[in-house]
Amino acid sequence: MKLIFIWGPAASGKLTVARALSAQTGITLFHNHLVVDALLERFQFGDPEFVRLREAMWMTVIDTAACSGKSLAFTFQPEPTVAAGFADRVRTVVEGAGGDVKFVRLTVSRHEQEQRIGAEGRKEFRKMTSVALLRALRADFERSEAEMPPADVTIDTEAVLPDPAARRIAGAFGLDAAAPG
Repeated sequence: MKLIFIWGPAASGKLTVARALSAQTGITLFHNHLVVDALLERFQFGDPEFVRLREAMWMTVIDTAACSGKSLAFTFQPEPTVAAGFADRVRTVVEGAGGDVKFVRLTVSRHEQEQRIGAEGRKEFRKMTSVALLRALRADFERSEAEMPPADVTIDTEAVLPDPAARRIAGAFGLDAAAPG
């Protein structure tokens, strides 16, 4: 089992690259907003119950996949409401089940990030779409990013389009191409 842990700032292309990786390799995509958006139906973002349940749900899915030998691509944005050490806890769970975690960091310039933040596709999930909010939270996000483990692969999504980025990830980690059809 491999967990491809794709992380980066808002609007860096995590979901887009992960979708391309899934299409190319057949690896299952676990987008973090599947949990976030479900919890937002009942809880406020950042409330203690939201934070506790979000991590528990993420970890349950990741642990279940690891224990059953099913590889995943997981998207993640480091931010202050995620308890410190989350990535290390993920690694412990996956490695404890005999799996391997590979960290992929996506980067984007501030200018490009601000251009992308209001993109229509970001409304598919309850993603941040406000440049003003992004600017207000940027320093907090960057502090959270600094706590992440070293990346096995780093990709600048301004310089590399999603399909080539996915090919780079697949090649780096020996992920097989998806079966046709």
